[in-house]
Amino acid sequence: MPLVIVGIGILALLVLIMAFKLNTFISLIIVSFGVALALGMPLDEIVKTIEAGIGGTLGHIALIFGLGAMLGKLIADSGGAQRIAMTLVHKFGEKNIQWAVVAASFIIGVALFFEVGLVLLIPIVFAISRQLKVSILYLGIPMAAALSVTHGFLPPHPGPTIIAGEYGADIGEVLLYGFIISIPTVLIAGPLFTKLAKKFVPDSFTKTGNIASLGEQKQFKLEDTPGFGISVFTAMLPVILMSIATIITLLQKTLGWEDNSLLAVIRFLGDASTSMLISLLVAVYTMGIARKIPIKSIMESCTTSISHIGMMLLIIGGGGALKQVLINGGVGKYVAELFDGTSMSPILLAWMIAAILRISLGSATVAALTTAGLVIPMLGQSDVNLALVVLATGAGSLIASHVNDAGFWMFKEYFGLTMKETFATWTVLETIVSVCGLAFVLLLSLVV
Repeated sequence: MPLVIVGIGILALLVLIMAFKLNTFISLIIVSFGVALALGMPLDEIVKTIEAGIGGTLGHIALIFGLGAMLGKLIADSGGAQRIAMTLVHKFGEKNIQWAVVAASFIIGVALFFEVGLVLLIPIVFAISRQLKVSILYLGIPMAAALSVTHGFLPPHPGPTIIAGEYGADIGEVLLYGFIISIPTVLIAGPLFTKLAKKFVPDSFTKTGNIASLGEQKQFKLEDTPGFGISVFTAMLPVILMSIATIITLLQKTLGWEDNSLLAVIRFLGDASTSMLISLLVAVYTMGIARKIPIKSIMESCTTSISHIGMMLLIIGGGGALKQVLINGGVGKYVAELFDGTSMSPILLAWMIAAILRISLGSATVAALTTAGLVIPMLGQSDVNLALVVLATGAGSLIASHVNDAGFWMFKEYFGLTMKETFATWTVLETIVSVCGLAFVLLLSLVV
């Protein structure tokens, strides 16, 4: 049975990564070859399939991913992220400090990848905690919730961007619907869950944490950072451009406007790659040139950002290879036939498969990509909104982060928690984000 082969492949992937400590990319390629052979694919097609999987996946996202990394690095290195966080803290005041952290983390999380946002925001959270004499976890849970939601639901983050490309969904729609489900999900998984966590694991809220491993953090005097307005505008510009194009396109479909040159230009500017390039050029000026920073230093920041995501790009490519093997090897078709005639929504199925793979593999991105290989053949039989299937896959790929996920260990070490406390806070938080994400996607499917 094809599903038994997939199960053995996933088990082998776990053994290679966790027992033999092999690099995730190498492990994915080995398993891709093994699964292809076990599925009986012709030998002369295996290498072509793996190459097509890597090329097809990276070809769609490398540009967006690379430009996004540069944009985030410029905002961080200029002090723009620190300005956003500290201004919101001052505006909200001590009583509403959690909401300030949520707002800052959400805005910064749109522009920065999860790990980068975490490393950037944790020292700020620790500083606020000391200043106001509140628990670091009281601020850390809302911060992690906001970063996790933006990572799972909003382009240009790798998961939703890749899956939108694989499913053929409109990335602007993914962004628009992603925002709609993100806001209530963050509120539930952040400030509301913090109250529950404080009751169930009160000892974890007394920990002082340890961020020595982050090394010396670049700290700015607030007057030396870019203004709040320009910092927020620069961070959110890709979102603004993509959202405008999506809204105009939806209005065109609804009101039956005839296509014309103006609409074509709006679509071009709102394309993910174009909007990321425009935003990067704006950031080069607002976060660099306008502040008298030499162009050489600005370009050094851009170069550094790319060196940090090189291995992540290879891992995404490896996930794309396994996805293509599952499609070309007939596993996707088998799953489609298995569920042929079923009343189960592709939204629910995508979430379930992604959730199982996430718990097994640890990596949200690899889980989402592998899910695509199983779900794509089913999508032709349904008229479901593809953007919602993307978001359901993203939600499933976030569930129950545990010992096989790097995020679990980062959260544990930075906040100085025991294993039990990490499961009760971080793992539960990720599960709430996943389940709430699915619930809001299903609600949205009744409307769109």
